[in-house]
Amino acid sequence: MQTVHDLYDGLYPVSKIVQCAELQVPLDYAKPHGTKITLQLTRTPHTGKGAAKGDIIVNPGGPGGGGALFGPRVFAQNSAPMRDAYNVIGFDPRGVGMSVPAIRCDPTWSNGPRPDYGTGDPKSVGIWLKKSKGYADDCAANDRIGLLDHVKTIDSVNDIESIRKALGNDKIDYYGASYGTYLGSAYATVYPRNVDKMVLDGNVGPSDVWYDANLAQDVAFDKNIEYYFGWIAKYDSVYHLGTTQRQVRDFFYDLRRQLKKKPVYQTFDGQEYAVGPDELTDVILNAGYRRSQAIWHGYAAGLAAYKAGDTATFVGTFGAQTSGESDDNGTAMYLATECTDVQWPRSWGKWWRDNTRINRKHPFMTWSNVWFNAPCLFWGAKAGKPINIGHTRDLPGNILMFQSTADAATPYQGALDMHRRLKGSRLVVQDGDRTHCIVHRGSAEVDAYFDAYFLRGERPKHRTVHVPQLGDPVPPSQASARTLSGTAAPNAARLKADVIR
Repeated sequence: MQTVHDLYDGLYPVSKIVQCAELQVPLDYAKPHGTKITLQLTRTPHTGKGAAKGDIIVNPGGPGGGGALFGPRVFAQNSAPMRDAYNVIGFDPRGVGMSVPAIRCDPTWSNGPRPDYGTGDPKSVGIWLKKSKGYADDCAANDRIGLLDHVKTIDSVNDIESIRKALGNDKIDYYGASYGTYLGSAYATVYPRNVDKMVLDGNVGPSDVWYDANLAQDVAFDKNIEYYFGWIAKYDSVYHLGTTQRQVRDFFYDLRRQLKKKPVYQTFDGQEYAVGPDELTDVILNAGYRRSQAIWHGYAAGLAAYKAGDTATFVGTFGAQTSGESDDNGTAMYLATECTDVQWPRSWGKWWRDNTRINRKHPFMTWSNVWFNAPCLFWGAKAGKPINIGHTRDLPGNILMFQSTADAATPYQGALDMHRRLKGSRLVVQDGDRTHCIVHRGSAEVDAYFDAYFLRGERPKHRTVHVPQLGDPVPPSQASARTLSGTAAPNAARLKADVIR
């Protein structure tokens, strides 16, 4: 097998520092000489003199998140000493992005306005169960080589092992965010002797994959969005949506009801976009992932624009195209992995009862999350058994974890579960913070722990250490509801398809 370094030698870099390569791996590791598929890799070389200290393999999460371009991003966010010391290796997991084949199911799936998610009522359930089955059927029909049978987490674990061998390294260094923590901890469980340094950031609860994990998210995201409504109320002089959290909440849920009856349309550069209740929910969900001035102000300004009658800004902020095709690769691969890592409940009655119960107190995204995952009820590929994380001999005892206590995508209790399973691990906790994945998110203390670990092998002395949360963002100076410059490029991307776990 060619090494990755051999492959790089014959390629022009795509920029002054980022290099690309392809690596063939078995479709089915039980048949190593059978059908091959291709992974897309990048390497961002270290900037220091002499040999690199190591190669850090990175994964951004998802599942379904492309990692080839995540590598250069991590490299750019690293401190100067880290850039001097380490190459960063990104890769698009099997089926994702530039890897071949990349599975796609229905390119019109995200076109708006979509049918209202509803609250478990018979009409919405009938519509969405039919749509969910149709999507699962389309995924199966588009699978030419049986890839859907081989996109479980264990397959990507084996791909990382193939990358390690191709790099010519005895052990891997690894940074995984969100779902990348589950992938990394799974690798450490299956190949415990092949891990040098491993950082897990925004940690999946291994005991909850994947049905219960989504139920926990429903509660956590609802709490974070409620907090966001309170933040908007604090700056009523800017947004004029209400002076209390309740007033802003009432405005939002009333707007969802209005959009159910009458979506808002706008045309940009000859393409029509629409905002219905689903599109509004899916986009504003991003405010529950992290504190960010751009996100928090941008969405609040978009809501204020609707109230002021500025439909161009409103649709530019929350709209989805109404026709044509989009790339559903992230959604398809999220489902392809989660639907087959473990068997989801087969009974629709259980789904309905569990989500009806949660929706009574936490209505923000409960039913949108149901329909995001409902194709698992009809998935054509057979489910396997989840990896028993941490249950192995020779488990590396030097793993370093990072977590915020109000992370909605990967709630804190799941991180504690991961921490217990990974014997000897250390956990850096950002108390009270609502950010999903905290490395390179503005905390000097967090990043200092990250650097000390990779550069000097130093970890906190105590099993768990705590760092303070960052302050909430404030609206830009002299902000108004018309300062959002989103009308030229509608933002309807659902972050869940890219980085969720």
